[in-house]
Amino acid sequence: MDKKKDNVISLQNVIASVAMLDLVKQVRELREQQRDMCEMAVKSMLRALDAKDHYTYGHSMRVAYYSVTLGKELGLNDEEMYELEMSALFHDIGKIGVPDAVLLKPARLTEDEFLKMKAHPSLTAEILQDFDCFKDIATYAKHHHERYDGRGYPDGLKGENIPLFSRIILIADTFDAMTSTRPYRKGLPYEVAFSELEEFSGSQFDEKLVKHFVSAMTQEGSKGEDTFELTIVEGHFAKDAA
Repeated sequence: MDKKKDNVISLQNVIASVAMLDLVKQVRELREQQRDMCEMAVKSMLRALDAKDHYTYGHSMRVAYYSVTLGKELGLNDEEMYELEMSALFHDIGKIGVPDAVLLKPARLTEDEFLKMKAHPSLTAEILQDFDCFKDIATYAKHHHERYDGRGYPDGLKGENIPLFSRIILIADTFDAMTSTRPYRKGLPYEVAFSELEEFSGSQFDEKLVKHFVSAMTQEGSKGEDTFELTIVEGHFAKDAA
């Protein structure tokens, strides 16, 4: 009788294990479907940004590349790298809501225009926060203009109270802004941009992250490649701003 009871229990355990494996498979498939839907949303929003301002679109691609380059140097895992790339791609999506006269102005912005431009991180968060899969990304993108010394915006966060991905994106964002050639100025050489990042380490930027960034980008530069690829957006992208 005991042997028969044991066999029944064993069979129940097998059935339970199979059911659990099937549930895990279903959850994994659901996550993959959600990720696919999120990536479709990313691409749609980036296309809208490209139509409004091609420079900002290319800038977002390069900021994602610089961010994941630093992420690799920091040893982030695959899931973290994916989330970092997504956050970097989206960091300026709020510029869709900035008036063209401000966003596309080829000269220095007035104080009032700069205030309108400074609204874009909060606009980004507003766009993303209604999507369940973008809630964390909305936070990282919102805070990519916070300074390490607490003098940034929109919330004046300081030091490690600023999310890690936001601190990474700030460095990548600033580096691309300095090295990109615009109608009103020529981009800086990498070495000069590195020096600028180092000069403002501890005040504007996380000093440790700057050291890792310079190391990672120096190694990347030694490869002599003119283009890069991303995980989420297909294609080859030029490292230099067009």
